[in-house]
Amino acid sequence: MPYVRQMPHVRRLAVVAALALTLTVGVGAASARATGYRYWSFWDRQGSTWTYATQGPATAHPSDGDVEGFRFAVSADSKDASKPRSAPSFDAVCAATPAEPGKKRIALVVDFGTPQDAPGGETPPAARTACARVSEDATTADALAAVAKPLRYNSSALLCAIAGYPRTGCGEQVSGKSGTTAPTQSAEPKKSSDSGPSMGLIAGLAAVLTLAAAAIWQSRRRGR
Repeated sequence: MPYVRQMPHVRRLAVVAALALTLTVGVGAASARATGYRYWSFWDRQGSTWTYATQGPATAHPSDGDVEGFRFAVSADSKDASKPRSAPSFDAVCAATPAEPGKKRIALVVDFGTPQDAPGGETPPAARTACARVSEDATTADALAAVAKPLRYNSSALLCAIAGYPRTGCGEQVSGKSGTTAPTQSAEPKKSSDSGPSMGLIAGLAAVLTLAAAAIWQSRRRGR
């Protein structure tokens, strides 16, 4: 009964194959669980919607009547970034701030985000709006500084805190969000090299597949 003699080896092969499949799925899952970043993103209001800004607040020169927004959240990149949760009109924010010669008015929306995205031990303040009346050559950063101090920047000029929130940290990595790009306040983020499966997982998968091949060879040899 050669079929009966081969049964233990067939069961062993099935177990090894199952282990290989499990490890393969684990490699895929590890690849999907990439890293997000906790940071302030910068937005322009276009019509009634928000558009991710194409430059940083320190270089953007808005015009009188513009609406600019900031949102604190964990995001992977510009496509994944969370928008401010309200998009008021300029009149809704600046109606009580009269125009002045040689000045411009910028409506600002600051959304401090959700408790889920807050750094440990911190609670996000309520979202706010403000009308900044600044010089005609002022940047968005100048307007923000006029109404939402203190601001905090890192050595790379990345905006880290608005109105003192958060107290610490700046663009730090946060696991559990899909995406692999680090924030660069508002140029397109750079690619990271840590998005693939680890070498340990690849080596483990190779070892299991080698065992599977050996089991197949042994089963065939004893079945002759």
